Amino acid sequence: MERSSEISRVTERILARLDLVNSARERALSETRQLTRLSANAVRAVHRADYALADELLAQAREIKEQLTADLAQYPAIYWSGYVQDAHKEFAEACLTRAIIGGNPLPGPETLQVDDAVYLNALGEAAGELRRHVLDAIRHGDLARGEAMLDVMDEIYGVLVQVDYPDAVTYALRRTTDMVRGVLERTRGDLTLAVEHQKLSEALARARGLLSESE
Repeated sequence: MERSSEISRVTERILARLDLVNSARERALSETRQLTRLSANAVRAVHRADYALADELLAQAREIKEQLTADLAQYPAIYWSGYVQDAHKEFAEACLTRAIIGGNPLPGPETLQVDDAVYLNALGEAAGELRRHVLDAIRHGDLARGEAMLDVMDEIYGVLVQVDYPDAVTYALRRTTDMVRGVLERTRGDLTLAVEHQKLSEALARARGLLSESE
């Protein structure tokens, strides 16, 4: 009987701790979903050039991120479980996209308070958003802007391709780097076609002008 009571006391303490862990996990799942949603909406605002809204959304996201970090200080297994870092990546990607497209200084991992590997993956994901920006620039006829953003994409790839560490250290950065290479090649091809089309249009316009003058 005494042994049974001892077991009950021990297991009650274990269950109490597990209840706290489960509650922390549930809060983390909710907060990471909010963080991801706010980050995605901030990126959309950046593409609409609504920087004030993007900054407001990122400020909200940062508050949630900081609170999440504080909440999980006693639960490192949850903090490093994967989905928390994925949410951090979405936040960092949104901040980097905002900085690059908006012409602001690039925040580092210390400023964003994210892990180095998370930051590098976010930088690669931001290159995908830059492709969208380049395509928008092409549609608006702003090829100079497109070329400037392509240069940034090329620089991002040049940095990422130099990172040669195991996936366990970099959170599968190689896969992100391969994605950036593909995005960069497609964007360069799209921009090259747009430039050639512009040159052809200008040549035809000059030819029409010369023809009109000769008549």
